[in-house]
Amino acid sequence: MELPQLERVRLRRCDSAASVPQFCNSPTMIVMVGLPARGKTYISKKLTRYLNWIGVPTKMFNVGQYRREAVKIYENFEFFKPDNEEAMRIRKACAAAALKDVAAYFTKEQGQVAVFDATNTTRERRTIILTFAKERGYKVFFVESICDDPEIIAENIKQVKSGSPDYADRDVEEAMEDFIQRIECYKSSYMPIDDERDRKLSYIKIFNVGSRYLVNRVQDHIQSRIVYYLMNIHVTARSIYLSRHGESELNLLGRIGGDSGLSPRGQKYATALATFIQGQNIRDLKVWTSHMKRTIQTAQSLGVQYEQWKALNEIDAGVCEELTYEEIQENFPEEFALRDQDKYRYRYPKGESYEDLVHRLEPVIMELERQENVLVICHQAIMRCLLAYFLDKPADQLPYLRCPLHTVLKLTPVAYGCKVEPFFLNIEAVNTHREKPVQLCVSARWELPSANPRSARNFQAEFDSHVCVSTHNPHIFLDLEGLGGELRQRETNHARKM
Repeated sequence: MELPQLERVRLRRCDSAASVPQFCNSPTMIVMVGLPARGKTYISKKLTRYLNWIGVPTKMFNVGQYRREAVKIYENFEFFKPDNEEAMRIRKACAAAALKDVAAYFTKEQGQVAVFDATNTTRERRTIILTFAKERGYKVFFVESICDDPEIIAENIKQVKSGSPDYADRDVEEAMEDFIQRIECYKSSYMPIDDERDRKLSYIKIFNVGSRYLVNRVQDHIQSRIVYYLMNIHVTARSIYLSRHGESELNLLGRIGGDSGLSPRGQKYATALATFIQGQNIRDLKVWTSHMKRTIQTAQSLGVQYEQWKALNEIDAGVCEELTYEEIQENFPEEFALRDQDKYRYRYPKGESYEDLVHRLEPVIMELERQENVLVICHQAIMRCLLAYFLDKPADQLPYLRCPLHTVLKLTPVAYGCKVEPFFLNIEAVNTHREKPVQLCVSARWELPSANPRSARNFQAEFDSHVCVSTHNPHIFLDLEGLGGELRQRETNHARKM
């Protein structure tokens, strides 16, 4: 008996979409340990971002934020003195509230990993956490950050002070002095994880932000992934430049995928990119490309050595390679509609999904974390995946991040985020962005945007207008999915890319 159409579609969607990974056979708590200004929150945020990016539902619980909600006005370091009984009662209550929320996250939100961001400097506090986890069947992995380098500590204090709500209205010198005194309050009761006494615990110790590591009793796959990631990150100031290849011949025809060379405008962009990079005066810049002609031709104009990564190749569209979206809609109407229903997990027949790309790009991310200044010349789907990692964008937004042709994005990692600066190089190009459809009917037919060219000047002006400023750190962040219809009109509306 033939299945009804909707049932066939449901089964086809299950076959074509990559499955959601389950990395944990039981929920895992990552528990930070260490004095203030040792980079715990920095590590927590990066780790949370990484795990979510690879598909592990993860949430960070910052006990300091619970304390700020309980005590609206922070006065001074005396709140953190070990003999301040009233403050100690409040701090314990805040930690208990955070643990309660961890349990709710695991049971009600199907979370797999919780990052418990607090000092946890006493054996008593860590025992409470271990007991809490054991009673509920959670695994615990400690991450202790130890630092005795005065220069690193001073820089961390400066960054923490500048971004902490506790010191939002404080004089710089006053804030620095108070924070140093706060650290002294913790030092008197700090008991590091003991290599002998705590040998049955699972943990990693990070010394001086990565100069040395000590790893003990890694229990499972997710903990090994965490260790691998933490051993790759660093805090050295650097910038990562992301650019798509110049406009290609297939871009002009509105065809997806393929391995065509650059169009005349794409060649102009390659020359403009070389001039731009030279003007940036970047020290020890490395250049990465994919194995595809259009990225290699773009890099050749730079006149420097470049490294080719197969992992940076564009998403494989399978049977839809080198077709236009109109042809896909005509020949594969169900596939066309199914991809719109779940663009992140949908896999082209004999091709790839965005989820596949994320896993393919994990080694690239690890190497980017190890490097200093890098220019990555890549493709639209690849650039979206990389941006989603650095800007902490969820999977449902990733396939719709705007990555226009002939634009360079300069990413500069900062204490609690990533500063983004866009540079449009004034070379017109086709628009390859496709909006997220509102309709999600399997038999639906979508209208393609009409051509509406915009000048380079208008393109840059509109691009520059879509920035937002972090309320915690005064750095400019690009609102990549808030550009709306304006960016769609900036380039010539001709092709509809992945």
